[in-house]
Amino acid sequence: MKLAAIIMAGIVLAVVLLVGTFVALTWAPERELAELQGRWALPPSVFLEVAGMRVHLRDEGPREDQSPIVLLHGSGASLHVWEGWAAALKHRRRVIRFDLPGFGLTGPSPNGLYGIDADMRLLIALLDRLGIERCVLGGNSLGGAVAWRTALVRPARVERLILVDAGGYPANPTAVPLGFRLMAIPGASWVLKYTLPRILVEEGLRSTFGDPGKVTPELVDRYVELTQREGNRDAFIARSRQRRPGTFADRIGELRVPTLIIWGGRDRLMSPDNARRFHADIPGSTLVVLDDLGHQPEEEDPARTVAAVKSFLDLE
Repeated sequence: MKLAAIIMAGIVLAVVLLVGTFVALTWAPERELAELQGRWALPPSVFLEVAGMRVHLRDEGPREDQSPIVLLHGSGASLHVWEGWAAALKHRRRVIRFDLPGFGLTGPSPNGLYGIDADMRLLIALLDRLGIERCVLGGNSLGGAVAWRTALVRPARVERLILVDAGGYPANPTAVPLGFRLMAIPGASWVLKYTLPRILVEEGLRSTFGDPGKVTPELVDRYVELTQREGNRDAFIARSRQRRPGTFADRIGELRVPTLIIWGGRDRLMSPDNARRFHADIPGSTLVVLDDLGHQPEEEDPARTVAAVKSFLDLE
């Protein structure tokens, strides 16, 4: 018994030392908004007071556009993922993108709520704040789920819908980034709150791209630094615990808005089968599958993905 106790104590000590070494090597304290703005909130970025938050926003293109294009990013991302689309569209259409609560530079929600309903309320409040009655609404992953749910419950506000590897149906992933898997381990969220291994971020990005070689050091820099924004890691943990995947999926067939569905054929987080399911359930929808792209095709290949958008919006 004494030997067993000594062995157990040794194991515990080894684990403590291992965790301590890991934390020391990957320690990444939170960073204040002011510290990050100089790099990630250059013009045309602005901050608007909406629903008790200072929302980081980019609003470009002709103000006379009666139905602006509003773009919502996915989990862990920011408004920057739409840079290529905005550059291609802003000369003819007004393009609005913003950081959802707990991501990018918007920061955490003051009430700690991060479900789809809370995201929809912020979206509608932002549209009201900007005086926009109707828009073309698009989103990737989480943003796609917010987009179609908004079109379902507030159809008068959505003229057209663009779903890019959108959440909605059971994901059936064939690969999940290590960071997401660690979030499910009891106690691991505490470690993730105070550390940020760059290799973990890079692995997550590489798993979402069809061609991992397109993940550049500059791209990893952006994701790492914006994740360090004060409050974002707490918000990410809270959002993961508040997720209710599959909610309202049985109502997708009620959508009656012209819809473009863009999907990466190499999406390992949300099966391309879901693209075909959206297409079958939404009457009159248009489906574009790009076989060599992954879960974030708008960022991996903005030129090819925005070409489908231009065709859908008659901008060619």
